Amino acid sequence: MKGINSRPLLGYSLVIIIIMFSLGVILVQSTRNYVVHTVEERLINEGTYISSYIETRSFEKESVPDELKKISEQLGIGIAYINQYGELNYYTIHALDLETEKREQVQLYLHKYKEKNISNSKGELVDTLFFYPVPLNDVENHTLLLILEVGLLEDVTRNIWIITAITLSLGIVAIVYIGYGIVGKYIKPMQSVTEVADELSKGNYSVRTYEDYYGESGVLTGAVNKLARNLQQMSIQQEIQQERLKTVIDNMGSGLLLIDEKGYIQLVNRAFLEVFSGEIKDYVGYLYYEAISYPDIHQTVQEVFMLDRKVIKSMILPLTIQRKFLEITGVPIMNNKMVPKGAVLVFHDITELKMLEKTRKDFVANVSHELKTPITSIRGFAETLLEGNSIDPSTSQQFLSIILKESERLQSLIQDLLELSKIEKDGFKLEKYEFFLSDLVEEVWPILLSQAEQKGINLTKKVDHILVDGDPNRIKQIIVNLIVNAVNYTGQNGQIELIGREEDEWISLVVKDNGIGIPEQELPRIFERFYRVDKARSRNSGGTGLGLAIVKHIVEAHKGKINVQSEVGTGTTFSIYLPRNIKE
Repeated sequence: MKGINSRPLLGYSLVIIIIMFSLGVILVQSTRNYVVHTVEERLINEGTYISSYIETRSFEKESVPDELKKISEQLGIGIAYINQYGELNYYTIHALDLETEKREQVQLYLHKYKEKNISNSKGELVDTLFFYPVPLNDVENHTLLLILEVGLLEDVTRNIWIITAITLSLGIVAIVYIGYGIVGKYIKPMQSVTEVADELSKGNYSVRTYEDYYGESGVLTGAVNKLARNLQQMSIQQEIQQERLKTVIDNMGSGLLLIDEKGYIQLVNRAFLEVFSGEIKDYVGYLYYEAISYPDIHQTVQEVFMLDRKVIKSMILPLTIQRKFLEITGVPIMNNKMVPKGAVLVFHDITELKMLEKTRKDFVANVSHELKTPITSIRGFAETLLEGNSIDPSTSQQFLSIILKESERLQSLIQDLLELSKIEKDGFKLEKYEFFLSDLVEEVWPILLSQAEQKGINLTKKVDHILVDGDPNRIKQIIVNLIVNAVNYTGQNGQIELIGREEDEWISLVVKDNGIGIPEQELPRIFERFYRVDKARSRNSGGTGLGLAIVKHIVEAHKGKINVQSEVGTGTTFSIYLPRNIKE
C-alpha cells in the first residue's frame, strides 16, 4: 500500500526536479551570457580608450610598458602586448591580484595563442578570466590582449544554484505535503475502493471500505459500501432460498433426478439415493445411462427428450427380500423460447399402494382357496356319513378323523388371520418387559423338539443367557413359526439349529436348516400373505401361508430387521436382529 501511495509523489517530485534543474541551467546560461556581454562591452570601451591613448601620444619604445602598467592599475585590468609576429613582448596583470592558479591559467592561454593571429578574434571567457583582443591601428598587426577576472560570474552562478536548490527543496516539500493530502483524500479511498471491488468480484460481500464523509471520495466510498451491503443482503437471501430449496428437495418423499440437455446428471436428492443406493458423487456429473443401469429409466428419459411432454411410466425395482414398485414422472425443462434445456424425473414409491391393491385382490381369492379345501372335505365326509347306512365303524371313524383334522386346520387358519390382523392394526402395542432369552426358549423347546422328532429331524440350540427387553409372547411366536416352518421344509434325518447370541446392541436369533431351500427369484415374496414356495407340501403339512408374514410384522414392531439366505437343495438361514433396548 505504501509503495503504491509513494509512486505518484515520486513521479511528481522527479518532474519538479527536472524542471528546476532545467530552469537553473537556463538561468545560469542566461546570466553567463549577460555578464559576458557586459564585460565585453566594458573591455570594448576600455580597449578603445587604451588604443586611442596610445595612438594619440608618442611614447618611446622603452616607456610603453610603464604606460601600460599605469593604465592597468587605473582600470584594474591585465594587459598583454603582442607584436605582429604573435610574440608576447610584455604584459602586466598585477593589478588583477590573481591567485597562482589563475596566473598559470593566463600563462597557458598566452602560450596557447602564441602562434595564432588573435587580433581578429572575439572575446573569450576561460573559467573566470575574460580575454579580449584590441588591435592597434597605427602599428600593423600589433594587438593588446585585455584580461579581466569575472569573479561576479562565479558568485552569481553559485547563488543561482543555491536559490534553485532552495526553491526545489521547498517545492518538493510542498509537493509531498500536498501530495500526501491528495493521497489521503483521493488516492487512498480509490485504492481502498479498488480492493473492495476486487473482493466483491470474488464473492466476499462482507468486505467494507473506510467511508469518507467529504467530497467526491466520500460519495464514492459510501456508494461502494452501500453496494456491498446490498450484495451481502442479496447473497444471504439467496443462500436462505437455496437452503430452503435444498431442504425441500432433500426431504421430498419421492426421488428426484435432474438431467441437462446433454444427458448429464446435475442433481439427485436423498430419497433417490435411498431407493437406488450409492452417493451423490456416483451420479452427479455422469451421463444418465452410465450412472443408472435400468432400461425403464433410460426409455423414460429418451421419450421426454423426443416428445417434449410429460411422460409417466411404472417400473419394478428388484431387491433382496422384496420388490419396489416405482412410478416415474418425467417432465421436460423449457427455456423462454420453448427450447428443451433438460428433464426432471420424479420417482414415486407406490409399493404400498401396489401391495394394498394386490392384497385386496388376492385376499378374497386366497381366503376362499384356503377355506375351500377343508370346508369341502368336512362337507363331503359329513354328507357321506349321513347318507351311508352301510358304512362300517372303521371307515366311519376314519371319516370323522379327517373331519376333525380339517376343522383343526380351518381353526388354525382363522386364528392366524385374526393374529395377523391384530398385529397390523395401528393401535397394536407390544407388552414389553425384561426377560432372559434362554429361559424363553426352554419354555417352547419341548413342543418344538417333539415335532422335529416325529419327522426324524435333529433339532439343536445354542442360546446364550441374554437379558432382552421386549414382548416375550411375540418373540416366542417368532421362534415357533420359524422352527415349525423349517421342520415342514426339511426332510427326514435333517438338521435344524437355533442360535441366540448378543452382537453389539443387537440380539440375533438365527434358524438354520438343510432343507429343500428357496429359489432366489422367490425370496422377495416369501413374506407375503398365503404365499408358499411349495404349495402341495405346505398344505399337506398343515401350513397356512401366514407364518412368515406374522414373523415379519412382529420383528418390525420390535424395530428389528430380518434377513434370509437360501440355496436350493442346501438349506435356508433366517436371521432376526432385535435391539436390546427398544426405543418408543
